[in-house]
Amino acid sequence: MPAYRAPLRDIRFVLDELLESDPHYASLSGCERLDPELLDDVLRGAAQFAEEVVAPLFRVGDEQGCRFEDGEVKTPDGFVKAFKLYGEAGWQALTVPIADGGQGLPPSLGQFVTEMIGSASWAWSMYPGLALAPVTCLLNGGSEEQKHTYLPKLLSGEWAGSMCLTESHCGSDVGLLRTRATRNEDGSYDITGTKIFVSGGEQDLTDNIIHTLLARIEGAPDGTKGLSLFVVPKFLINEDGSLGERNAAHCGSIEKKMGLKGSATCVMNFDGATAFLLGEENRGLEVMFKLMNTARLGTAMQGLALGELAFQGALEYARERLQMRSLTGPKNPEGEADPIIVHPDVRRMLLTQKAFVEGNRALIYWLAHRVDEVAHADGERRQRAIDLLELLTPVAKAFCTENAQEVTNLGIQIYGGHGYISDNGMEQIVRDGRISTVYEGTTGIQALDLIGRKVFATGGALLRNVTQLVNEFCEEQRDNAAMEEFIGPLSAASQCWGRLTEDISAKATQNLDELGAASVDFAFHSGYVVLGYLWARMALVAQCALAAANTEDDDFYRAKLATARFYFQRLLPRHLAHATAARAGAAGLMELDADAFAP
Repeated sequence: MPAYRAPLRDIRFVLDELLESDPHYASLSGCERLDPELLDDVLRGAAQFAEEVVAPLFRVGDEQGCRFEDGEVKTPDGFVKAFKLYGEAGWQALTVPIADGGQGLPPSLGQFVTEMIGSASWAWSMYPGLALAPVTCLLNGGSEEQKHTYLPKLLSGEWAGSMCLTESHCGSDVGLLRTRATRNEDGSYDITGTKIFVSGGEQDLTDNIIHTLLARIEGAPDGTKGLSLFVVPKFLINEDGSLGERNAAHCGSIEKKMGLKGSATCVMNFDGATAFLLGEENRGLEVMFKLMNTARLGTAMQGLALGELAFQGALEYARERLQMRSLTGPKNPEGEADPIIVHPDVRRMLLTQKAFVEGNRALIYWLAHRVDEVAHADGERRQRAIDLLELLTPVAKAFCTENAQEVTNLGIQIYGGHGYISDNGMEQIVRDGRISTVYEGTTGIQALDLIGRKVFATGGALLRNVTQLVNEFCEEQRDNAAMEEFIGPLSAASQCWGRLTEDISAKATQNLDELGAASVDFAFHSGYVVLGYLWARMALVAQCALAAANTEDDDFYRAKLATARFYFQRLLPRHLAHATAARAGAAGLMELDADAFAP
């Protein structure tokens, strides 16, 4: 069973050396209290909480799962206590503005904490994660009275929350939802309908659950233009803040799932439940999309978190497992066999894990800094951050979760037969991570959003913002002989990205199915190029550190540089295959009649 240890050295490398966090945070308006010492305290505190409190819940959550008894959900042993400790320690309020009862730290810190807590047990982390759904909606669309009513106890961890979007007939196409809202004379609404796949819709961690829900008010337009956002408490709130009567919002069942069994995924029935409008009627998606963009980055983080856990387990096993002799002679002559880490193919698998995990960390943390700028910067800097997030959020969500499937499955492969059985935890990591490519918009939905709305609809303007960064970096390093092995391939990949975009766009002007046909391969191509850019930057940092002769950390930097070389030699070339597939066009996909797929 993997014993999770927070990768603080690599986290600090990304924050301090790659992203230069100190000047970044110092430049943000309203974040003056975050100094290097406080950042270090937050990271170390989260690491300790993850390792000591949450990590023991990884296996128990899977073995016990959630139980549904008489309409109530019982979470696995230890979940209630951990949630209480999390709230008491102030983690839930970390990035909420001080004026709203939080600690006022930049949004990116929440991402760093999420990685460590999620690696320890993603199933448990779903509860505090979903508790932030109503918090985000209240901050972006709630009245002062609503904030006063709900935020204090959500931020203290006394209450939790959920996000009720999906219905069985429409999935991600929320414009088709059937849940209805009826106005009451007192300004409240009655909600009637059923939502599915509601994480944390019912649980025994807190006294109250604050649901955020999309519904259509009677008489509202069809489609997404007629959707409104509501807050629906499990227990209504009395004027003095105490809990009132039970609302007509009940869990009908919980799903039996492939993974994340400690996270209750509920069917929620709303039978005339009392609800309160957030924001304006028919403008619910404007508030909800601010939450969804955060959720998509959070799901990319799931790929990183579970990939890190799989890599840690595989690396430890590969160092200890003795099997066969090295092709070049014994490396463990005193033992009956060599550790499998000496074998080239095991090295290939471990380096693939390491390259994706550390590359994903750099990408998500880089984007987390852009989220900071959207929240705490102004003018051109803020707009640049918005534009980068518009393009790269679907890339991160799709690419980080998809490459995590490879990383976690390699964890099983390195263990061999021992990886396939449950005792060692590797197969659980695969099961827990599989949903990440599905929820918050499948890979196909993210890919179509990327190529359709973010590239084609903008005439490539958002893409050029990114390729400009890549090209500027390549130009800056063109005369650096030590970087030649990275700059040549990166420049070529960036140029390929631009040509591929032009080719697909030209076809799409004649047939929009060309966008759908190319979308997933285009997203993968984009992901490999973006990670290539970040790995080249990390290679430069490592080279500079080694040149400075900091002997204490030389092994770390040499490993970073070796991993960058592996990425450029073995992984970045995959972008060419995706470019070829993306250019294949729609004809080969669409020519077969739907009835002809099976005889």
